[in-house]
Amino acid sequence: MLANTKPWLVLSLLLLAMLQCVYGKPQVHCFYVFGDSLSDNGNNNNLETAAKANYAPYGIDSTAGPTGRFCNGLNTIDYTCKLLGFKECIPPHANANTGGSDILQGLNYASGAAGIRPESGKHLGDNIDLGRQIGNHRAIYWRIVSRLGGFRNATQYFNKCLYYVNIGNNDYINNYFLPQRYPRSRIYTVNKYTDDLIHRLSRYIKVLHELGARKYVVCGTGLIGCTPNAISRRGTNGSLCVDELNAASFIFNSKLKSKVDKLKTIFTDSKFVFINGTDGTLDASLGFTVVNAPCCPTREDGQCVPNSTPCPNRRSHVFYDEYHPTTRAAEFIALGSYNQYGPHLTH
Repeated sequence: MLANTKPWLVLSLLLLAMLQCVYGKPQVHCFYVFGDSLSDNGNNNNLETAAKANYAPYGIDSTAGPTGRFCNGLNTIDYTCKLLGFKECIPPHANANTGGSDILQGLNYASGAAGIRPESGKHLGDNIDLGRQIGNHRAIYWRIVSRLGGFRNATQYFNKCLYYVNIGNNDYINNYFLPQRYPRSRIYTVNKYTDDLIHRLSRYIKVLHELGARKYVVCGTGLIGCTPNAISRRGTNGSLCVDELNAASFIFNSKLKSKVDKLKTIFTDSKFVFINGTDGTLDASLGFTVVNAPCCPTREDGQCVPNSTPCPNRRSHVFYDEYHPTTRAAEFIALGSYNQYGPHLTH
């Protein structure tokens, strides 16, 4: 689930270093994020759920401390904001002053444990599934229409925004492959279930188009069978990862890429870039010597034990808890994705 790094590593690291030192005009006017805990930067903090990260040792390497990011510091979206040239990352929808000017640079709607299907991850408590995230954006849309003085100005504004959609992992991890909680695997084959997910996701993308979206980054799932949780709880039969879970990721990504290619032909006024989350690896060649174990002591649900002491060598770990990358791994993931969509969507 940690992708696309090596061939462009030197160039991308130089680019990141420049952006960290000198911010010019952002490469896109505004940035809207839809997703799960890989992107969440605080939307779950006040929800009744176990899927929240606003406690130590999350944020141990951040000057802001625990913020709700499922990481020891910055997450992938934070690094993406840097690469796009924003001086500060866009705020979580839950904390934003929706009547103020900050919403004009974009918002992050992502929610830990959320999925494309509304029930995914709900055994952990409340989350903001993709449908609700789109609903939150629709409300923001009307606020911006009013703020900018009508549809024409608002349409011009939204056409220049970047829409980043990275969701689907929980529809497998916290739904289909959790038969003791959800019946989906007894109703659908993995192919039929994936077809349903792709149909729902494409429908939401069409709604975004109706609301003015024209530039999209659509991400596939990661290698969900290679997380520490999958490896420790399911066994690997001698292989490094859990093949059954990874097979679902490959199916989802293949079908999603086909759907994105079709959307390109339907919405010829739009730009789409598909990011395949199963491509590439973060390994020892990049300084990651621990690739299949969490850095922090973890609870039964795979998150860090509150106020526990994480590993001291966090830069050598791919995973911080049983699911989420360390901040260093998140940096590489953001760089890999940006290398694919930057040349296409930021002008």
